[in-house]
Amino acid sequence: MKSEFTPPIGKISNINGQCISLIGNDIDTDRIIPARFLKCVNFDSLGESVFEDDRKTLKGRHPFDLEENKNSSILIVNSNFGCGSSREHAPQALIRWGIKAIIGESFADIFYNNCIAIGIPCFTLPKKSIEEIQNYCDNQFLFLEIDLENSLAKSKDLNFNLEIKESSRKMFLSGEWDATSTLMENENLIENKFNQLPYIKFNTHLAI
Repeated sequence: MKSEFTPPIGKISNINGQCISLIGNDIDTDRIIPARFLKCVNFDSLGESVFEDDRKTLKGRHPFDLEENKNSSILIVNSNFGCGSSREHAPQALIRWGIKAIIGESFADIFYNNCIAIGIPCFTLPKKSIEEIQNYCDNQFLFLEIDLENSLAKSKDLNFNLEIKESSRKMFLSGEWDATSTLMENENLIENKFNQLPYIKFNTHLAI
C-alpha cells in the first residue's frame, strides 16, 4: 500500500503507471474487501486490508504483496470483476492501496459505477488482449500510458484501443465525475442563483 493517499480531483485525461495483474474470473467484492471490514467509520484504513483473505491464503505470494508491485497503479483483471454485493468499500479499498485505473474483460455494473464515482476509470479489452497484458506482466515490468481523450493505452512494446462508456469518458475529461470540485468551481453561479430566490438570502458568513 502507498504511504500516503491523495484522492483524484477534477479533470482526468491521462493516467500513467505500472501494471499489476490479478488473474481469475468472477472476483467478487467480498474477496476485494472482506465483510468484517465494512464496520469501519471511514475508508482511510481499507487499503491495507484489500484482498486480505486471499493474501493470507497465498502467504506473501499474492500480487498485492510482491515487492515488485508495490508502486503499481493500473490493475489488470479478467471477466466480471467486482461482482457480488454492491459494497462501495471495494473500490475505496483499491484506490487507497494505490489503484488509479482498472483494465479488464468486463465489470459488474454496480462496481463499475462505484469506481467512476470516486475517480477510477474502468476500461475493457477483449480476452485475448487482457491475456497478452497479463502474460507480459508475468515476465517483466509493464508501464502503461493511458490517454482518455483517445481511449488508448501504450507502452514501449504494446498498444491497445481501450473501450469505456462514452458517458464515463466525457465525465472524466470534463471533471463532472467529481461533484464536489464542480460545485466549488461554480461557487459564484450558485451564489447568484441563490440570491435570486425570493425566500432565501445567501450569506457565506452566516454562523449557525
